[in-house]
Amino acid sequence: MTHTLPLQDTDGPARRNVLVLVAAQAILGAQMPMIFVVAGLAGKQLAPNACLATLSISVMVIGSMLSANPLSALMARHGRRVGFVVGACGGALGGAVAAYGLSVHSFPLFLVGAFLSGVYQSSQGFFRFAAADSASDAFRPKAISWVMAGGLLSAVVGPELVKVTAQSMAVPFMGTYMAVIALNAVGVFLFAGLKIAKPAPRTGKAGGRTRLELIRTPRILVAVIVATVSYALMNLVMTSSPLAVVGCGYHTSDAANVVTAHVLAMFIPSFFTGHVIARIGVERVMAIGLVILASAGIVAMAGVQLENFYIALSLLGVGWNFGFIGATTMLTGAHSVEERGRMQGLNDFLVFGGVTLASFSSGGLMNCSGGSVQAGWQAVNLAMLPFLVLAGGALIWLALRPKDRAI
Repeated sequence: MTHTLPLQDTDGPARRNVLVLVAAQAILGAQMPMIFVVAGLAGKQLAPNACLATLSISVMVIGSMLSANPLSALMARHGRRVGFVVGACGGALGGAVAAYGLSVHSFPLFLVGAFLSGVYQSSQGFFRFAAADSASDAFRPKAISWVMAGGLLSAVVGPELVKVTAQSMAVPFMGTYMAVIALNAVGVFLFAGLKIAKPAPRTGKAGGRTRLELIRTPRILVAVIVATVSYALMNLVMTSSPLAVVGCGYHTSDAANVVTAHVLAMFIPSFFTGHVIARIGVERVMAIGLVILASAGIVAMAGVQLENFYIALSLLGVGWNFGFIGATTMLTGAHSVEERGRMQGLNDFLVFGGVTLASFSSGGLMNCSGGSVQAGWQAVNLAMLPFLVLAGGALIWLALRPKDRAI
């Protein structure tokens, strides 16, 4: 009894913060599946070359990558709430510019809007870290998982909004981007309920390790590699999937349904991922995630029936969940509070750097490698192999290190 009561008191504020972040993930997060469903299709209408159809998604990820360190520094100085409000404002402005680009049929303006949307995408990436900030070691994996589970509602709401808004205005897909503006305007008020103390200012050596010292720490290095590979491969395949579904003769609504299944699979496991990590260990969960990602590629390459798309994208979501949440949990346990802003900004810069390369590759592989949609889809999924080998090799290397050195 003397042990249980203090633990509950300690994690009370963390639980309240988790509730706010779950709601933010559900409401503001709905814009991400919306953008992923329509961006490639809208880009195909605007781009001067079909190979550039998914360029807006790549530009959005570049915006995320370049925003990661500034947002992390802003949060370290002024708190999480300020950084999240800035992210929502970026999402609203990005939706407005993209909508205007569609209205005047301007591909460059559409890309500017995508870049600004990347500011929101980057800020959303910090939700999981914010959940861990005030949590105890025992509650941390569950806090991260529950916040990620907030995406479950966004997985349903986002694609359903696409079905309602995609053709709701004279300009196709413009209504979807107007809905993105509304989501950010509503969601920004949620952050008033977030109560996370700012870290104490760093002074001298008390600030902890440098970025180079941090990234050379084995557990941090492996966590960053697995997080980057999991997120990049998920993005690589998901970016091309609406184009592949529509290109194989199915409807835009089918593409939206496939994305819904994918995003549900990304977040439903979050209800138990934290418990699985606590039971079998974070390394095993990360390894299972990589195996499931490989299985997704195998199913996708086996055929282009609608059920193949559903199964492959669902496996892709589950694999991402295990790999990414596992890597996040490993990372948050491998640095100090003083190193938090520095390490988390560096981590997301590297993760979104990998995702940027995947996004650029996705459109080229899908549209410009082979003479058919099927050939492009095969190339996209085959490209997963070397990166899965890299991440799996990193985990094996960490496991083989002597226990007193594997830190």
